[in-house]
Amino acid sequence: MSLPALVRSPFLSVKPKETIRAAERAETAYERKMYCYKAQYSLDCENGIENAVLLKPQTPEMLLEEKQFQEQVYAAVMKLPEKQAKRIYARYYLGMRVNEIAEVEGVDPSRVRDSIRRGLKQLGKYF
Repeated sequence: MSLPALVRSPFLSVKPKETIRAAERAETAYERKMYCYKAQYSLDCENGIENAVLLKPQTPEMLLEEKQFQEQVYAAVMKLPEKQAKRIYARYYLGMRVNEIAEVEGVDPSRVRDSIRRGLKQLGKYF
């Protein structure tokens, strides 16, 4: 490639100062984002750091304790009055919304909400 062809190259059409300013603006925007969202590390990297922080590997002891606790909570829920137990089970174990539970039972959603609230208050006394 001769010198005149290199000078006319599209790669050299961008001025170096504009490139530097664009990089500075991008870096400033990134720092502003980190400040606004109080990020301590980059959430853009794909190295799995978020999963390592959020999802700690569980030991067999931790798994056993969690299972035993879930069994205790389930047993405590089943000791509640029948309606409260059914509503709490539907809400938290089956993942139904309060409006869906009320529709299935044919009652007002506020009654379901109050029943669940009272049941959770009773469960709080067990634990």
